[in-house]
Amino acid sequence: MIDDPTTPSHYDAATLPPIIQGGMGVTVSGWRLARAVSREGQLGVVSGTALDLVLTRQLQLGDVGGHLRRALKAFPYPDIAQRILDKYFIEGGKAEDAPFKQTPMISHEPARGTRELGVVSSFAAIWLAKEGHDGVVGLNLLEKIQTPTLMALYGAILAGVNVVLMGAGIPRQIPKILDDLSAGRPAAMKLDVTGATEPVFIHLDPNEFGEVPKLMRPAFLAIVSSPILAENLRRKASGTVNGFVVEAPTAGGHNAPPRGKMVLSEKGEPVYGERDKIEPEKFAKIGLPFWMAGGYGRVGKLKEAQAFGAKGVQVGTAFALSNESGFDPELKKRILKQVIAGDLKVRTDALASPTGFPFKVASAEGSLASSDVYAKRCRVCDLGVLRETYMREDGKVGFRCASEPAKHYLRKGGDPADLEGRMCLCNALCASAGMGQIRKNGDVEPPVVTIGDDLDAVREQLKDGAESYSAKEVIAKLLA
Repeated sequence: MIDDPTTPSHYDAATLPPIIQGGMGVTVSGWRLARAVSREGQLGVVSGTALDLVLTRQLQLGDVGGHLRRALKAFPYPDIAQRILDKYFIEGGKAEDAPFKQTPMISHEPARGTRELGVVSSFAAIWLAKEGHDGVVGLNLLEKIQTPTLMALYGAILAGVNVVLMGAGIPRQIPKILDDLSAGRPAAMKLDVTGATEPVFIHLDPNEFGEVPKLMRPAFLAIVSSPILAENLRRKASGTVNGFVVEAPTAGGHNAPPRGKMVLSEKGEPVYGERDKIEPEKFAKIGLPFWMAGGYGRVGKLKEAQAFGAKGVQVGTAFALSNESGFDPELKKRILKQVIAGDLKVRTDALASPTGFPFKVASAEGSLASSDVYAKRCRVCDLGVLRETYMREDGKVGFRCASEPAKHYLRKGGDPADLEGRMCLCNALCASAGMGQIRKNGDVEPPVVTIGDDLDAVREQLKDGAESYSAKEVIAKLLA
């Protein structure tokens, strides 16, 4: 180990800027958007979801501009980077009708090549987001997606990530993992395994890749909706929690379920009541910096949040539809036209996500929000990002997904009720970024669009006949 970094320097969360860009979808919050936001002095955030798929599919599309190859050249272990290039890069890009070469699904015991790919893909995304400026960059991960977490964290730390953000669960383990990986120590993460009577861990040793350089421990912000959970994390997490993003159910992507028994409206949406109301003053009493999220993307909302005692705001939807976001360009144009026309609707779907968490789905044309498009798609699970980990009858760890073919899910002991209305978010979110898999019959995986309820934040950017806008313009309006 180089310099024996047993006491890595810690990034100071108190110095973070007032605006955090949300970490959205599969590469919607990619390195281009994060870099654009960071260059403006705010916190640009890379979505950590399915980074291995993002890297390998973009390499197969020819790595237009050579950006990924530039990042891989900077990776501290050249042999590892070269193996990935040799396996996935296609000069000039794959044939338009050719399917993407698949990456291995990540299990609780990932193979060496899978570990390498997980670390490299995260490194590349963060390295590119940080390239050419001295601003701050974050990585957003979901607690519900556990098997890639150690690899994604170590790759990001190698690239100098400043902040890690995590929600969609209770991320108590992450602070210690950040401590360990930043110090070059082996790290372990306990997995949530349905039906397990003994703990199951996934492990990563930084030293297996080569000598570990001196690294910085990034700040950790937990994404929460309850002050009780925030205080619990502050007191009982495995290490230091540096702050919180306080997210209301109006935010895009996965939302926290309502507290208490789930009740659905006539439209099939979860009903949030008084117990779910966000009370900023209770978060202020905890004593750590916090940022308000969900409906804070409009002019004046930053000052409103700061008046409550918040450090600032996290904004997703307005950035998601900016020029620099990773949405497929043609899909983005269609969405913006629907917003301008007032035709785009966003619903909180209680069934769409195989995780069981409510998930925001926008009525984008040609997407899985259309009942016809949904009905036409055959169930398939070949990416496995959102799979549930469970204990099989033979005592071995297994994986299942409520969005996979029904007969497979039921054979694995899944509840038949969980099959209703599920979407394959893994494939659909890749498709929304222009990386949809091509099936044997020539069909391309349909997209799904997830954004928040606050479409007025987008309309503010589209005044005076504008049809598009930049991340810089979003920031200027928020600061106005």
